[in-house]
Amino acid sequence: MSDNTDFGEFELLRRLTEAAGVSGREERIRDLILAETKDMWDETHTDAMGNLICLKRAARTPARSRRADKKTAPANPTRVMLACHMDEIGFYVRYIDDDGRLRVQNVGGFDTRNLFARRVLVQGKQDLVGVMNAVGRPVHLATDEEKKKIPTVAELFIDLFLPKPRVSRLVQIGDPVTLIQQTAMIGDALTGKAMDNRIALWVAINAVRKAAHSCRYDVYFVACVQEEVGVRGATTAAYAIEPDVGIAIDTTLCCDTPGIGKDDAVTVFGQGVAIKVMDSLSISHRGLFDEFLGIARRKKIKHQIEVLPRGGTDAGAVQRTRAGTRAITLSVPTRYIHTVTEAIHRKDAKAAVDLLAAWLSA
Repeated sequence: MSDNTDFGEFELLRRLTEAAGVSGREERIRDLILAETKDMWDETHTDAMGNLICLKRAARTPARSRRADKKTAPANPTRVMLACHMDEIGFYVRYIDDDGRLRVQNVGGFDTRNLFARRVLVQGKQDLVGVMNAVGRPVHLATDEEKKKIPTVAELFIDLFLPKPRVSRLVQIGDPVTLIQQTAMIGDALTGKAMDNRIALWVAINAVRKAAHSCRYDVYFVACVQEEVGVRGATTAAYAIEPDVGIAIDTTLCCDTPGIGKDDAVTVFGQGVAIKVMDSLSISHRGLFDEFLGIARRKKIKHQIEVLPRGGTDAGAVQRTRAGTRAITLSVPTRYIHTVTEAIHRKDAKAAVDLLAAWLSA
């Protein structure tokens, strides 16, 4: 489907979302970002954790950062870290049974109701496609009680349709497994797997490009690893960078769907970028919140204010680095998070780009 669709400005997002990059095995995403943005940065490097850290130096130094004595060189520009995690939820192979079927350990949080009869990619010695199903009898033979049962991850298995000797040659314990899904444009939405959080990579890259000739800050774009298992990559990257400001870009719940009250929606699809007040891991710096809100209002960038009762972003890690960092999260409202039908409104994604670029240039 996606091969026959012109994604235009969202083509990079399509490629990012369809690529495999479970927490701890993000190398394909890192390589894709480097290939697509190699001419953007003044410096790039990959740290010991696997974070991709790209520096774009300030185009101009903010007046407030200059020293009073004009004969001296200007002070170093403010360091801004854009934390955009590139990992996705997935699995690792934990066991191969006598028939060559794989059992897996989940990496990140899944609702197993969404894992029935899925195609998966196993990154063994070569890429292998398999199907994931649950143990038990098919619907034709199942009892009424069995039909109601929701299996655990431990009850899921992957069938590669290969004999055990061949499976053993191609797959080993610890190989990563991700769900397969093509990204599609449906109405005003882009939908697929891993919008959480490949949309953040797309937003940050486009915002830095837009602000490149007027940016006031030294911008450290960080494609962080292992966010889904405890904001680990952002923790080490922030410790090394010592940013003055940390901006996490991530998805957030958009529960404006049947069966959920409006008071629990968190955000509304198509109503703009979300400026976060708080989540489980961080409360946004009030000064930064006011700055972003003020810019959004002045420039008439569509936006909404987000209070997320559960869940967190890399801002929680950046905020607590060393002696503390001013931090905030900008979110792209996302329906059906942690499924293969994650959906973002194209206008919300563009609003996120516009707001971040405007702040970098303000």
